[in-house]
Parts: sequence; C-alpha cells; structure tokens
Amino acid sequence: MDKATKQEVVGELKQSFSNVMSIILADYRGLDVPTVTDMRHEFRKAGCQYRVIKNTLVKIAIQGSDLEPMSTLLAGPTAFIWSNESPSAPAKLAVQFAKEQKAFAIKGGYFEGEVLDEAGVERLSKMPGKPELQAQLLMTFIAAPQEMVRQLIAGPQNFMYLLDARKRALEGAE
Repeated sequence: MDKATKQEVVGELKQSFSNVMSIILADYRGLDVPTVTDMRHEFRKAGCQYRVIKNTLVKIAIQGSDLEPMSTLLAGPTAFIWSNESPSAPAKLAVQFAKEQKAFAIKGGYFEGEVLDEAGVERLSKMPGKPELQAQLLMTFIAAPQEMVRQLIAGPQNFMYLLDARKRALEGAE
C-alpha cells in the first residue's frame, strides 16, 4: 500500500470514527470467506460497518482523539465493527456471531469514552436498541391519555353494571 493510499484510509477512518456511537474489535482468524461475507451482510442490515484495517493505520487515525485508549486492544488481525446510529447494534451482532462461530472472538470495544473488555461488550449487547427505546418512549406518552380515558369511562361504566345487576335481580325475583 503506497503512502497516498494510507493517508486516504487514515482520513476515511478519522471521518468515520468522528461521530461513532460504539466500536467492537474482534479476532476473525479461522473464518472462511462465505462466513465473513454473511457477517458483513448482517452487520450492514443492522446499520453497522465491518472492516478489517491495519492496526497501525487505526492507531494513526485515533491518535489524539477520544478513541486513543482503544489502541491497547490493537494486536493481531482485527476486525472493526462500528455504528453511528445505535451503540448496542454492533455489540448484539458481534456477541451473537461469537456464540455461533468459535473462530470469531471478541477482543473488546469502545463506548462513551471507555475501553470495554469482552464482558463489557456483553453488557453493551444487552442494552435496549434504538427501536426498543422508541417503543418504550411511545408507551410512556400513550399511558397518561389511556389512564385518563379509563377514569372518564369508569363512572358511566360502573353505573351500567349496577343497572344490569339490578335488572337481573328483578328478573330473578319474578
């Protein structure tokens, strides 16, 4: 790889990592090409990027940034999985693939200024994703109006139950 290409890759990495939510680092040695291709496809579907990049280029790209502590994990062949949309999406898929593929091993990750070990990536994968958080927020917004409607309907509804009970009592007395 010539110097101009290396500088271009470093520039791309700096731009990609500038607004990253989380990064997962994994060792992919031992995986065959079709498996890696399928993994890349799954990561893309989830809004994540999967790239294998030289560690030295990554060290240059993250030098002086908040990601610099992550350089301790850069040893051996490393696959980088990151997302600019959801912090838990790359972790969820990486943990899933690590369970399915014994050759795919999670080295660690980076999230909100902290370098994560494998257990940290596991915890990150259990965080609710963006769709789950949106659903929870929507349910919170809907809960108050639903409760108000229930309260407004409770009086007339209970009165109808009382009238119905009285009607059955009178019919039963005959």
